[in-house]
Amino acid sequence: MRIVLAICFCAAVAGCTGRPALDDETLSSRDFDLEAFFDGPVVGHGQFQDRFGTVRRRFEVRIDGDWDGQRLRLHEDFTYEDNSTETRVWTLVKTGPETWQGSAPGVIGTASGEERGDAFNWRYRIDLPVPDGTLRVRFDDWMWQVSEDRVLNRAYMDKFGVEIGEVIIWFEKQDQGSGPARSKGD
Repeated sequence: MRIVLAICFCAAVAGCTGRPALDDETLSSRDFDLEAFFDGPVVGHGQFQDRFGTVRRRFEVRIDGDWDGQRLRLHEDFTYEDNSTETRVWTLVKTGPETWQGSAPGVIGTASGEERGDAFNWRYRIDLPVPDGTLRVRFDDWMWQVSEDRVLNRAYMDKFGVEIGEVIIWFEKQDQGSGPARSKGD
């Protein structure tokens, strides 16, 4: 009985945290154009903090994006403070004027997203690599285009419906000549 009460308490506490919504009032007249922002080189700096607010990991991510008119490919290279690295390649397909679907290694099923005003919301389940193997989590990933060359990203991570942490990233679009050096075939 104590376990059931503990689970109910955790679920109630998790339900009290506020999260953005696509129908929230926009703070600018800007329309987030995902494919335009991520077409080309982008650099992000971010961190993961646990549910108690303790920063557990910081990183830099270099993204080489390629929009071909139908699909957006994002080659992401992460470098963490401990010098460990990780690569993830996303393939996103525009399914409507403001909707997207996507996949990447480790993603369970299909990710789905929607742009509205200056915001983009992306939801998916993924098996994240951790020192002991993998951790299956659900991401509720939010991006806001705050200027022509900057995007703020806040992603909430849940396991069994309970928030376990969040990732915050500041993305900056780079000039075509200053991005990651990689050929299109990589």
